[in-house]
Amino acid sequence: MTNIAVLGVSGRMGRCLIRSIRESGDLSVSGALASAQSPALGRDAGDIAESGPVGVTVTADRAEALAGADVAIDFTLPRAAIANLEAAAALGIPVVIGTTGLDDAAHAAVRRLSHGLPVLVAPNMSLGVNLLFSLVDRAAAALGEDYDIEIFEAHHRNKVDAPSGTALRIAEIAAGARGRMLADIGIHTRAGQIGPRPRGGIGFAVIRGGDIVGEHRVTYAGIGESLEIAHRATDRMTFAYGAVTAARWIVGRPPGLYGMADVLGL
Repeated sequence: MTNIAVLGVSGRMGRCLIRSIRESGDLSVSGALASAQSPALGRDAGDIAESGPVGVTVTADRAEALAGADVAIDFTLPRAAIANLEAAAALGIPVVIGTTGLDDAAHAAVRRLSHGLPVLVAPNMSLGVNLLFSLVDRAAAALGEDYDIEIFEAHHRNKVDAPSGTALRIAEIAAGARGRMLADIGIHTRAGQIGPRPRGGIGFAVIRGGDIVGEHRVTYAGIGESLEIAHRATDRMTFAYGAVTAARWIVGRPPGLYGMADVLGL
């Protein structure tokens, strides 16, 4: 039985993780972390997920939440995620990070800590989305800059970062396939007299509304034809299933920085 500490248990993804762990036959919840202000503190983690008690009390103490864990899964906020990773590193516990919105400093901290610990970071834990990443790379390289790349993404009204981490990763992959850096060719805003579309640019369109779980569509627009690669998530549990798949995979791996492509063997 693999023991998992769920970091960020009171959020949408944290609750889904509890349910997905309970559905498995080889995983158990060993710890549950929430912020110091969370009303979930002191409650059973299973009750938070509305899946029945699991015998684990939600705590704001990182050491307590990580005690006895074989691996931790983090869906929190960027600042908390790095603090959680540091606490896990001190205990030698591998970490799967699904938190999005990490800045350059956070990514640098992840890389530094991964020298002594297996760490998996993925802006999207969906197995389908991670296959999409591979298709995006192949299409961007094959079609070249005669095909303009536009990335559409849509999420629920409470998502705080835009474009989504998944959309940014799609753009980074497409830019890299063409030997470019996203920072040099990303188009994030359009308003007023903007002039012709720059050759080789990668544009973004963002929607926030309602309870949209997650939609991503990549368009390669050429002259006389266009190609679209799309993914739509209809249930947040798909991300939880992907995260627990990653957690199973990372236990016992050597120190290093991993992604879902490693899990899928892509």
